[in-house]
Amino acid sequence: MLAAMPDSAPSPLSAGGASPRDGGAAGASPRAGGDACPGTLRLHRADDGALARVRIPGGVLSADQAEALLTAAARFGDGELHLTSRGNVQLRGLGTECGGELAALLTDAGLLPSAAHERARNIVASPLAGLDGSPSVGRWLTELDHLVCSSPAAATLSGRFLFALDDGRGDVDALGADVTLIAEGPSGAAALLRIGVADEVFRVPAADAPRAALLAAEEFLRAARESGAWRVKDLPEDVRAKLVGSIGSAAPGPAVPRPRPRTATPPAPGLHGAALTADVPLGRLTPAQWRLLTDTARRYGGELRLTPWRGIVIPGPVPQPEAADALRTLSESGLITAPDSPWTGVGACIGHPGCAKSLSDVRAEAGAAVGPPGRLPVYWSGCERRCGHPHGEWIDVVVTPDGHRISHVRGERRDLPTTVRNDPARLAATVAEARA
Repeated sequence: MLAAMPDSAPSPLSAGGASPRDGGAAGASPRAGGDACPGTLRLHRADDGALARVRIPGGVLSADQAEALLTAAARFGDGELHLTSRGNVQLRGLGTECGGELAALLTDAGLLPSAAHERARNIVASPLAGLDGSPSVGRWLTELDHLVCSSPAAATLSGRFLFALDDGRGDVDALGADVTLIAEGPSGAAALLRIGVADEVFRVPAADAPRAALLAAEEFLRAARESGAWRVKDLPEDVRAKLVGSIGSAAPGPAVPRPRPRTATPPAPGLHGAALTADVPLGRLTPAQWRLLTDTARRYGGELRLTPWRGIVIPGPVPQPEAADALRTLSESGLITAPDSPWTGVGACIGHPGCAKSLSDVRAEAGAAVGPPGRLPVYWSGCERRCGHPHGEWIDVVVTPDGHRISHVRGERRDLPTTVRNDPARLAATVAEARA
């Protein structure tokens, strides 16, 4: 098993410490003052009110927890729930004085186990893990979340730092997390540990994988002390290489070549074995849609899984004779339940008027431009920040003072863009052609 790296100076990076409830931190991070990533205790002020981002490790919610989120949205915000590209939930339109009551409600629902770690609980997981013949990552998820909440050092992780738990299919491995665990083999008897976007991995015993992931994150904190990096990719190249080397020196065996998938493949909406999957247009759920999903989950097992592609999986099992009717009901509510929906692969940031930095109402523009399903996903951004954009290969639509700039993105590569000015019909046609 990986062990904490020795250091000549006292290190805060040893695992263990505070309980999940008290969540005490061992000293302040030198980056803490600049990390403006919102949470549930640190609200973000937006043009449509305050915003809270509720971390949902692995996207896994019980029906009771989903009900609590709906109550919070109705009591403190605009009533709607917004899914993020990390399988979390954002509440918008909040009053600036609601923080204490919101925190109490979420704590009672088990959604805020540690005040000190609430923004560090960024964990994505393969949403179909264990449902379609792939290994389950549920035990890893539960243990890693507990370890993060018990680590004083982990409380200083940036709200942008990301863990990923991949069942071996490569879907969340492609998201470029800072620390990724990959189940190896059909039963997940072994685990692969990837640091950042390195194209090699280290084998670790499956039982030790969550602790290995935590210790890798703690080792990153040590490496980031001087540079102030938020994420592994932000480290200077030489420091990043030393980080991977130091973690590798503590692994049971040498590095194993395994290139990271460059494009994430989300689960297609519809039926997967006995599980239902529905995508959410632009990640925005009305109270009626959220309640329908919650009620459906209660009927079939009591669990929902939010995906990093703004979708929802109901693991079930859903009896085969009832599946078609359940999907039809979800579709009638406005959710995407078939891959041939015009909305499949269409995403957008919150845009104007919710965000002051946005140059237009990109959600309305994305809706107006929806056409036949495209081969590639498309993401509309109201400014150059591109909040919540996808990974891998996609069509990037960015509003600029000169018009809408459309480009084809392939990982780190970007084709020469086309700019469309003040012509909605041409804009829709150009986006459709780029996606084809």
